[in-house]
Amino acid sequence: MHFADALTAKIKESSPVCVGLDPEQSELPEGIEKSAAGVKRFLEGIIDAVKNTASCVKPQLAYFEVLGWEGMKVFWEVCAYAKKQNLIVIADGKRNDIGTTCEAYAEAYLHKDSPVDALTVSPYLGSDGINPFIERCAKNDKGIFILVKTSNPSSGEIQDLPVGDEVVHEHVAQLVESWGMHHLGKTNLSCVGAVAGATYPEEMKYLRTLMPHIPFLIPGYGAQGGTAVDVKHGFIPDGTGTVVNASRSIIFASKGKDWKEAAAKATLRMAREIKEALK
Repeated sequence: MHFADALTAKIKESSPVCVGLDPEQSELPEGIEKSAAGVKRFLEGIIDAVKNTASCVKPQLAYFEVLGWEGMKVFWEVCAYAKKQNLIVIADGKRNDIGTTCEAYAEAYLHKDSPVDALTVSPYLGSDGINPFIERCAKNDKGIFILVKTSNPSSGEIQDLPVGDEVVHEHVAQLVESWGMHHLGKTNLSCVGAVAGATYPEEMKYLRTLMPHIPFLIPGYGAQGGTAVDVKHGFIPDGTGTVVNASRSIIFASKGKDWKEAAAKATLRMAREIKEALK
């Protein structure tokens, strides 16, 4: 099934909540060993806790890479486990390059049998660094989320620079819409998505008008300060077209033995808050 259609169906079935899997070792709860095996046990427990409420999980590659080859083995095992639980898996690697290197990144994460459904990518190198990913998406029913307006405080140092009558992130948004228009699913949404931070709700409102056919991945909810009212601007009128990510506020909702129950409750609470804001 086309990525955007699968994403829409999953959001309707569950919620727009995406749980970020950021297993920072110093934050692991009581009873979980600080090792690759501990990280695997923790994340599989989190997946079990959130799978009935969340639509997606977003493993952040940095936390697996820091554990060396064992961490990367755990990354793929965790992605496969999440897929078995019927969750959409978004690998957060912000990959980008050109030529055969870009082809290799695209093939590594978005090949036909990969448990990864979508990958975050950077547009800084232009279409040379994007097309190989889009080709895999179209061929293998995968997706990408291109960085447009990120949630971090210094994002404006580059993303808000004026370019003629607009700013850089608005220009990138128009490129993303043009790249995505050739790959629409039955939902009229593309397999090409955009990252737009919850911490910039006014910008997000305008970005949605620039990218009507683009699924949004919204980081910055919860610990970074984004709220349900902030993120509602990213949704299309039927309440789909967007997934909202929270990481620390869910996976580290408790450091005690009740960490699974706390994660489940935090996910449910977030889903309810978003549903209420969309009314």
